[in-house]
Parts: sequence; C-alpha cells; structure tokens
Amino acid sequence: MEDYKNVASEATQTHVETKKKHIVREYAESIIIAVILALVIRTFVVQAFKIPSGSMEDTLAIGDHILVSKFIYGTKIPFTSSRILKIRDPRRGDVIVFEYPEDPSKDFIKRVIGTPGDTVQVVNKKVYVNGKLYVNPHEVHKESDIIPKEQNPRDNMDPVTVPANSYFVMGDNRDRSYDSRFWKFVRNDQIKGLAFIKYWSWDKEHFSVRWRNIGKLID
Repeated sequence: MEDYKNVASEATQTHVETKKKHIVREYAESIIIAVILALVIRTFVVQAFKIPSGSMEDTLAIGDHILVSKFIYGTKIPFTSSRILKIRDPRRGDVIVFEYPEDPSKDFIKRVIGTPGDTVQVVNKKVYVNGKLYVNPHEVHKESDIIPKEQNPRDNMDPVTVPANSYFVMGDNRDRSYDSRFWKFVRNDQIKGLAFIKYWSWDKEHFSVRWRNIGKLID
C-alpha cells in the first residue's frame, strides 16, 4: 500500500513539474514572439522618438514624443542603402527624422525645404526655392538681428542646388536651428521616416503633461 502511495506521489510530482515546464515554455515563446514583432515593427513600420531640442518649435516642443512612419518612403533593408515597397518620395514640407550627416549615431528632425534638383537660397531670413519665395506657415523667427553671410549662413546663404537623392532641410525655429544651411544635405539613405503624430508630451520645465499635444498630427 505504501509503495502505491509513493508511486502516486511521484506521478503527481512529475505531473506538476511537467505542467510548470509547459507554462514556462509558453511564457518564453510568447516573450520571444513579442520581441520579434516589436523588432519588425520598429525596423519596418513605425518607430518612436523624443524631441530633445527646440529647433522645431513651435511645431514640436522639447519633450514631445512622436511616431515616425518608416515605410512611406520605402522600407530600408538593414545594413544596406536600398529601399523597397516605396509609397512616395519625401516632399517639400515633410517633417522627417534622419541620421545627422556629421554624426550618424544622432537622430535629427527637420522640415524638407529643397528636393533633388531644387536651388535654395536664403536672403535676410527669407528662403527662396528655384528663385521663388518659399514661406512655410510653421516657420518662426525669434531673433531680430540679421547675420551677414560672411559670418555664418543662418540669415544669408548663397544659392545651392540639391544633389540627386538628397534633401535640403531646415528647422521651423529658423533662428535657432543647426541645419542644411550649415552642413548642406541629407542623403535619402540617411532618412529614417516621416514624423506624423505626437503620442505623448511632457513639459519638464513645468513638470506637467501637455494634454493638448497628445494625439496631434504633425503637419
């Protein structure tokens, strides 16, 4: 009788251990699948970014968290400069996230001003594209002084022609943005995607949530 009890006890213990292993395996599989899906989504579909500086004010404030579409300009094949399944090319007025040309480890966000073949010039803070005044409704100027081009190109820049597969970009906060006026162009393969919505916004200075910004589309 005692032998029967021992066998029954061992069988019960074996069943419990098997059940535990099954549960652990299910959790492990679920976690692995979730991680793979997250990596696929981040690589090919959408990625989250945080705004660290004021170069895009007042369109984007410091502390805004945004989502960037990574497929609209074509899905970039990892470790290559090739793109597939492109919906369209970047257009003038798009707000894009890209690898900073002078330091690819950093991500910048600016607005497209010149597309391939365009000629861009800045005269006394005014931007001209192909000889015509280009005014974006989101641009702001927070400095009243005019800097001569001999000093730096912020307010006055000689005409430049955008090369093939490249873009000329500027921050909406024109007087406080380090952009193509200083370091020229963004290559197509450096572009990560189109910024399209704010999903969270935190005002660190006032320690508060900017509720009005959440869910706001970026145009």
